[in-house]
Amino acid sequence: MIRTSLTRAILCVALLAGAAGIMATPASAQIRRVAAGNLECHAGPSVSFVIGSRRTLECTFRSRRGYRTHYEGTMSRWGVDLGVTTRSVLLWGVLAPTANPAPGALAGNYVGASAAAAWGLGAGANALVGGSGNTIALQPVSVEGKTGVNLAVGIGDLRLRAR
Repeated sequence: MIRTSLTRAILCVALLAGAAGIMATPASAQIRRVAAGNLECHAGPSVSFVIGSRRTLECTFRSRRGYRTHYEGTMSRWGVDLGVTTRSVLLWGVLAPTANPAPGALAGNYVGASAAAAWGLGAGANALVGGSGNTIALQPVSVEGKTGVNLAVGIGDLRLRAR
C-alpha cells in the first residue's frame, strides 16, 4: 500500500515537473531541435536543506554518432528540498539544433523545473534548457534514480563544464 502510494506520488511529481518545464520554456528557446544523444550524470551523497540543495556531478555525453564527451558540473535546486540521499544517477535525452553537436557544446548553464521524491528508492524529473546560446534542451525530463529519504519540488539549475 505504501509503495503503491509512493509510486503514484513520484509519477505525479515527475509529470508536473515535465509540464512546468515545457511551459516555462521561453519562445526564443523553442527552436527546432533533434535528438543528439544522452547525458548521464552521477552525483554523490547529498543533504538537502529546506530551501534548496547543491550536488557535484560527473557527466558523460554519448552522441548518437558514437563519440563521448566528459563534463563536470553542479546541480542546484531552489524550492522545497528536504532529506538525505546516497549516490544518484540522472539521465537526460539531449535535444540540439544538430544531431552532431561539437565536443564541449553542452557546456553552459541550464534552468527549469525540478522535482524528486524518495523513500528508500526514489525517482525525479528535471526539464532543463540552456547550454550553448540556450540552444540545447535536456528534455523532455530526466530520469533520476536515487536511494534515501527526500522530497524536492522547485527550480533546478545545472552548470556543466567540459573536461
